[in-house]
Amino acid sequence: MVIRVGTAGWQYRDWRGVLYPPAVPVRSWLEHYARAFATVESNNAFYRLPSRETCIGWRERTPGDFVVAVKASRYLTHVKRLREPAEPVERLLDRVTGLGDRLGPILLQLPPTLRADPALLDDCLRCFPASVRVAVEPRHDSWWTGEIQDVLRSRSAALVWADRDSRPVTPLWRTTGWVYLRLHAGRASPAPHYGRQALAGWVDRLLDSAPGDSYVYFSNDHGGAAVRDAVTFARQARGAGAEVTRVPDLPVTS
Repeated sequence: MVIRVGTAGWQYRDWRGVLYPPAVPVRSWLEHYARAFATVESNNAFYRLPSRETCIGWRERTPGDFVVAVKASRYLTHVKRLREPAEPVERLLDRVTGLGDRLGPILLQLPPTLRADPALLDDCLRCFPASVRVAVEPRHDSWWTGEIQDVLRSRSAALVWADRDSRPVTPLWRTTGWVYLRLHAGRASPAPHYGRQALAGWVDRLLDSAPGDSYVYFSNDHGGAAVRDAVTFARQARGAGAEVTRVPDLPVTS
């Protein structure tokens, strides 16, 4: 079991002095990030799909063990609301496969107003080749049914384990051989940090689940909280005996 730990994005100006030294130019942030972390979740693709050339550039600028998870375009998830998925999925894959072996899971974060529709979800997941990992993050309680669980299992897609305010806001289903965890905001001070106890709880949940790789991304980016919490989480997981990818050498959170 390998736990890949990173953040949701890397282009945050308030990370100067936390992850990025003041002298490092913005154009070099990806290279600096990739030396500190072995994975990132690209959220920019949700708002505007990167070109294939941009994805090829990311591959060329990062080390061989680096993994980029990609949040799918809002056109697929929020405009089309998973309807008629073939063309938007094809366009997404045409771009992100430029990452080559750097490509990690595709994240489908669904609108909070989208109610469960097993047939719609199955039709969308069918458009992805078996070689591409897909993680689905529903945000309406109607999705927590056995029928949805069966669709995810049949398509080897992961249900995202999501945390907000230091508590799970999704079921902790294992629908495939790997886990995708997103930590949106903790309750520790200063906000939106996570406390050590909350992070230790997530370490325990991952280690108590069936063996398999895990992707863990912190999206509480404000003030560098995501970076610091990722460091604390990784050190706790290593202390519990897990194999964890690299994190920067920073002080842990209190």
